Amino acid sequence: MKKIYLYGNWKMNMTVAETKKFFDGFESAYAPYKNDAGLEVGVFAPFTSLWALADCAKKAGIVFGAENVYSEASGAFTGEVSIPMLQEIGIKYVILGHSERRHIFNEPDEMIAKKVKAVLNANMIPVLCYGETLDERESGHTFDVMGRQLSTAIDGLNPDDVKKIIYAYEPVWAIGTGKSASSEQAQEVCGWSRNLLGIKDVVILYGGSVKASNAKELLSMQDIDGALVGGAALKPESFLDIYKAFKA
Repeated sequence: MKKIYLYGNWKMNMTVAETKKFFDGFESAYAPYKNDAGLEVGVFAPFTSLWALADCAKKAGIVFGAENVYSEASGAFTGEVSIPMLQEIGIKYVILGHSERRHIFNEPDEMIAKKVKAVLNANMIPVLCYGETLDERESGHTFDVMGRQLSTAIDGLNPDDVKKIIYAYEPVWAIGTGKSASSEQAQEVCGWSRNLLGIKDVVILYGGSVKASNAKELLSMQDIDGALVGGAALKPESFLDIYKAFKA
């Protein structure tokens, strides 16, 4: 059976106290899977909770990361957080290009590409999100949009660096809406993405209202290697129930 990557994106949730409380309940929920070579669990937290996350996640033996970073190492960039700041507390993984960064904060493809390169140059691992809006899908531009997002992000990278990136297909219309792409829709895009990247063994996740009730169908698809989970990742039980449902 293939390895599953189960990553939780907490978004603008979870204070330091809530992070510690999450891990108080995480140990028992994770115990049945802790030594399962077929599962990699990761959690991504807001900047203010990263110290607590790093400490708790190391003890739990899971991957942990930040939800964003700026491409410059230092300078007059008020409100931004740099790669050296993340590295100081042991952060190795960073989510980049999430649809909320693209569409709420207007981050263009070129800015995201600069971040991807900066993270790779720092020997860190980008979790690169990409996906289309409902209007783009309904107008038949799904693959044009995602082709642009992916091609811009990997432009100039060598194959080894392209392979280091973890890719997360997140259709914008399925994030936080309770809707999810069908397993066939998700598989079509993830398979297409793998072909575009030209490397068969890259890791491609699906994100967009993933939960226990749809996990088995989605994660059983050939080109879906795991899930980037939002709301269901805020509680240890609902988060890990996604993998439990896949295994059932």
